[in-house]
Amino acid sequence: MKKEFVVIGLGRFGGSIVSELIELGANVMAIDITPSKVDEYADIATQAVVADTTDESALLSLGIRNFQHVIVAIGENIQASILTTLILKEIGVPKLTVKAQNEYHKKLLEKLGADHIVRPERDMGIRVANNVLSNNILDYLELSDDHSIAEIIVDGRVSGRTLIDLNIRARYGINIVAIKRQESIIVSPQAEEKILEGDVLIVIGSDLDIHSFEKKFFH
Repeated sequence: MKKEFVVIGLGRFGGSIVSELIELGANVMAIDITPSKVDEYADIATQAVVADTTDESALLSLGIRNFQHVIVAIGENIQASILTTLILKEIGVPKLTVKAQNEYHKKLLEKLGADHIVRPERDMGIRVANNVLSNNILDYLELSDDHSIAEIIVDGRVSGRTLIDLNIRARYGINIVAIKRQESIIVSPQAEEKILEGDVLIVIGSDLDIHSFEKKFFH
């Protein structure tokens, strides 16, 4: 059975979620208060609806409570985002992901019980900053305020050495959870695994430890 989602707010962020979910084989109800935005996704989403999601009766009439996961991607209108989130929680939506505009908005959403809160502009800013700061960091994903996952490409200074030789966990407090090697991926690599030039290390740890490791070996 296909997974079913509702995406509320069809700006660039919400629209990209709709398109990707459809591409991945999910059923998606796309909702926005602006008819022109809904028209854009009429031929993409499983169902595209014009509705005011701050109106509880409108949400109930759409059968929103029957969906397992609702994503609130409303853009600039923080009031609409908060009211929509409140109503969705009150009618018992099982899982709720909400886009936050700023830290204050995020805190309010947490108090309302949103299951997952995303800040795409901030998150992308962090990723871009880390990518441009180092030629070796390919990607950077925050897990919390001070812990992240990073992809670090190996150059000649580290290649040919084993994980046990580098002793990364003991020295830097980070874990190598996988190694990307061309088209393959080595999950939970053994201590005797030799690192090759061009490998991509997928590491997890505190931001401070990740940057200490990256500066030590790749600067």
